[in-house]
Amino acid sequence: MEEVKNIRQGLLKKHYHENCPGCKVDKAKELKTDVTIRNLFNIWMVVLCSSLPISSLFPYLYFMVQDFHIAKREEDISGYAGYVGSAFMLGRALTSILWGMVADRYGRKPIVMIGIVSVIIFNTLFGLSTSFWMAVIMRFLLGSLNGLLGPMKAYSSEIFREEHQALGLSTFSAAWGIGLIIGPALGGYLAQPVEKYPHLFPKDSFWDKFPYFLPCLAISVFALVVLVASFWLPETLHNHPHSDESNDDTEALETGSNETDNNKIIQKGDNLFLNWPLMSSIIVYCIISLHDIAYQEVFSLWAVSPRRLGGLNFTTDIVGDVLAVTGVGLIIFQLAIYPALEKAFGPIRFARITGVLSIPLLQSYPFIAMFSGVSLYVLINIVSVLKNLLTVTIITGLFLLQNRAVEQYQRGAANGLSMTAMSIFKAIGPAAGGAILTWSQKRMHASFLPGTHMVFFLLNVIGGLGVLLMFTPFLKVKKKTPSEELR
Repeated sequence: MEEVKNIRQGLLKKHYHENCPGCKVDKAKELKTDVTIRNLFNIWMVVLCSSLPISSLFPYLYFMVQDFHIAKREEDISGYAGYVGSAFMLGRALTSILWGMVADRYGRKPIVMIGIVSVIIFNTLFGLSTSFWMAVIMRFLLGSLNGLLGPMKAYSSEIFREEHQALGLSTFSAAWGIGLIIGPALGGYLAQPVEKYPHLFPKDSFWDKFPYFLPCLAISVFALVVLVASFWLPETLHNHPHSDESNDDTEALETGSNETDNNKIIQKGDNLFLNWPLMSSIIVYCIISLHDIAYQEVFSLWAVSPRRLGGLNFTTDIVGDVLAVTGVGLIIFQLAIYPALEKAFGPIRFARITGVLSIPLLQSYPFIAMFSGVSLYVLINIVSVLKNLLTVTIITGLFLLQNRAVEQYQRGAANGLSMTAMSIFKAIGPAAGGAILTWSQKRMHASFLPGTHMVFFLLNVIGGLGVLLMFTPFLKVKKKTPSEELR
């Protein structure tokens, strides 16, 4: 066995290509120099850049739609806000597989840079929207052209050795989760600056005419910085044919088989839709994502809704405070606590535990509205931190399953398929969440689950279905073959 390993190492060195970026990454992994602050920072910045604009509009979307004067009644505003929120995900659902296939052919880095450019352009234009339909179109185009999350998910597992893939994907999911939290915090702090900071932004100025441009501008400027830094992003895809040739030759040595070429042909014809470990994890991921985006939309709209409609009557500043505290809590959890718990329980068992805990937590939200003052502020911060920690833990476990279910040559397409399916569900989420919140606010005096009790109950039904599937044989985990164990 030792002799085979030595021959295998010789083959690996022999087949490295000098000008291949993928081979350079493989060399770093073989030398165990892959786990660096730079690689983690690259993942963090790119994913954060993409996730910030997704939900940054939620704190001020209610007021933005109100300013468009398209809703005839106050109760209808949440419904129209849901359509704006869904436009991004609809656009991404239509193009994610395409971007994944392009990433498998031309590399992860070009798709990342195109996605960042789309954030700079269309997020800025969204802040300048003067009508409901302009806002919808800008969000749709931003979703359509920002296809970097699927390739970056593949990149996060490819840049590290297998034993450190959990670190890469937890960094991805942490940056994703924090972007979905810090984005709304920025929106809450920076929207309507003329009202909040009159000494800096005078009335009847540009900022008064476009009260929601400042948060979009801040995110676009950050995206510009990330774009410049991305020129030094390492590429993980091999740029030469038969990049897995050495692995195939090694497997032949280990097994004594002469059928390497036939196996390679069969492998290249693998159908992702017949890969049940991949598809089962994508289905559960879609359900959890639908729950998560609907929660994000409902939380922000519920928080700023008046007390008479079961809301908290918060200002966008207070919503920003809550989400900023949540973001700090998420950073601490991912860096200091998650790795140890994931190692102790395993990603799937840990995801199951957190999924069960999230159900009673979410159903407590309507009762929080009964509090006021400092007690309300403390409670809403605690439950917001806990809810987002639990969700990110579930999603990280599912990311690991998806990327371990396929080989590198299919990873971009697999993650593109995952992002497409997830985006379809997330396109439904904001519109459905806004519509359900509107409906629940019209039945404040119902005998069964009155008011917002109903909307949080329905969110729990969706999330509970995903959690239930994680406890059944429906969710399959790909087992390693003997040759994969040796690699």
